Amino acid sequence: MERKCCMLWHVGLLVLTLMEICYASLSPTGINYEVVALTEIKKALHDPYNVLENWDVTSVDPCSWRMVTCTNDGYVSSLGLPSQSLSGTLSPGIGNLTKLQSVLLQNNTIYGPIPGVVGSLEKLETLDLSNNKFDGEIPASFGDLNNLNYLRLNNNSLTGCIPQSLSSIGGLSLVDVSFNNLRGPLPKISARAFKVVGNPLICGQSSGNNCSAVYPEPLSFPPDSLGDQKAGSKSHHVAVALGASFGAAFLVIIVIALVLWWRYRHNQQIFFDVNEQYDPEVCLGHLKRYVFKELRTATDHFSSKNILGSGGFGVVYKGRLNNGTVVAVKRLKDYNAVGGEIQFQTEVELISLAVHRNLLRLWGFCSTESERLLVYPYMPNGSVAARLKDHIHGRPVLDWSRRKRIAVGTARGLVYLHEQCDPKIIHRDVKAANILLDEEFEAVVGDFGLAKLLDHRDSHVTTAVRGTVGHIAPEYLSTGQSSEKTDVFGFGILLLELITGQKAVDFGRGANQKGVMLDWVKKLHVEKKLNLMVDKDLKNNFDRIELEEMVQVALLCTQFIPTYRPKMSEVLRMLEGDGLAEKWEASQKVETPRYRTSENTPKRYSDYIEESSLVVEAMELSGPR
Repeated sequence: MERKCCMLWHVGLLVLTLMEICYASLSPTGINYEVVALTEIKKALHDPYNVLENWDVTSVDPCSWRMVTCTNDGYVSSLGLPSQSLSGTLSPGIGNLTKLQSVLLQNNTIYGPIPGVVGSLEKLETLDLSNNKFDGEIPASFGDLNNLNYLRLNNNSLTGCIPQSLSSIGGLSLVDVSFNNLRGPLPKISARAFKVVGNPLICGQSSGNNCSAVYPEPLSFPPDSLGDQKAGSKSHHVAVALGASFGAAFLVIIVIALVLWWRYRHNQQIFFDVNEQYDPEVCLGHLKRYVFKELRTATDHFSSKNILGSGGFGVVYKGRLNNGTVVAVKRLKDYNAVGGEIQFQTEVELISLAVHRNLLRLWGFCSTESERLLVYPYMPNGSVAARLKDHIHGRPVLDWSRRKRIAVGTARGLVYLHEQCDPKIIHRDVKAANILLDEEFEAVVGDFGLAKLLDHRDSHVTTAVRGTVGHIAPEYLSTGQSSEKTDVFGFGILLLELITGQKAVDFGRGANQKGVMLDWVKKLHVEKKLNLMVDKDLKNNFDRIELEEMVQVALLCTQFIPTYRPKMSEVLRMLEGDGLAEKWEASQKVETPRYRTSENTPKRYSDYIEESSLVVEAMELSGPR
């Protein structure tokens, strides 16, 4: 009986714990304070394009809302609303989002003062309010943001002094308050970059300040910390000298003993650690720096049994950290191409700043003399390419509605990379294998930024082409130069992969298949035989109108002239039902004689592949995924 009571007590405790996790953000009356806070933020903003339309006050879970990212236990961790044409004010209700790590509101027209309660968000790491119309003073409470890494307040109408309290934050990488109306003395902020240019009262001719960029002063010790430097008695100096001599001798003995002991232990080890290298000046406060041995152990010494996929950028392993967290570890194969340790860390830092629900979040990295590793959250549902052919109870895992949702989610991620990131990021290898699926089958764009990270050569060098045959835009094949329109082309091919259920790189190997997927789809579209291109596993369970629309969007994205392709923001609107008819009608009136063969027949995508000298390398880089 006693044993049963004990078991029941443990079960009850477990249930209470799970309830506490699930309803951590709920009040005793069932109100989610995070929903209330976000609703207050929405009310204070003017939203002309209804980007906050699904922020529903009656909801108990804000984690499915657009532009909102949550922690595993349901707290809002990121608020990303850059470049959304928002105006109005920023509500003090933001102070109730106590787990916020990232706030991105740049490139809007939000006005009014910055709420001082932002300084109470103790977990905040990134705050970007740049390119708005904020006025008033910078809150002194910002000095309490001990985890703050990036602070961008540039291009506003802020006044007053830069708070001296910011000098108390030790982990800052960037503080940018340029182009405001600030005044007064500059605090000694220990950031890698402290930008104040464009403040006339600070950087005027009479100020004497060098405002092109202000960097932290070298660390110095106050005189008291070095001991009394005034003249003392002769006996005192002799005593110090003797003490120093004996101390130095003793220290040498200790060091020799430790070296001998280490060599003895080291010779007994089967495995060895590569030397860890890092630049102490690069502060990646929002990223975890992993030790190589930790990741080697987590992946069972990079066992082939733990391989999740491989390709042009490296091999991805499933790993389990010491705390039980399951991660994906990407072991970059092209580490020798990385242009120096500082360059590597800087690029990793830029990639990690891209925070969006539909982008794979970088958790950390490891850098040694011979290894470069990136650590990401594990995506339990794998890649779109892997799931297209999976079945449950005779039905495809990815039904038509899920495929449409994946297309929209991927488009949102690419819009963020192209139009909301600063600097913008070009993916250069958009395909089904690089679109991952989280627990809810939400599309998560992976591998973004890696092409740039691993290639610091000039863009005109032909060997810089990275990608997968069937996805590479014609101009990229011909010249090796990429742009955001290169990604638009790749997205168009991704839509065709979702429709057909096939990988573009494998097309042509099946029965009755010749050439490349894009040419085949164009032929069927002209012949009005769209049903023939749809994945047979769907068994005709798809929307015919949506199929026609998705094919049209794909063909608009894959036009050979880059300038004719829509921007990803336009693609997203078309997928959501806005403006497709007009775009499609306009595209049918365009004459492109330059893009015809000598026989005056329309040029095919396969013609570009045959003409290109870069395909061999592109094939090698794609590899199996």
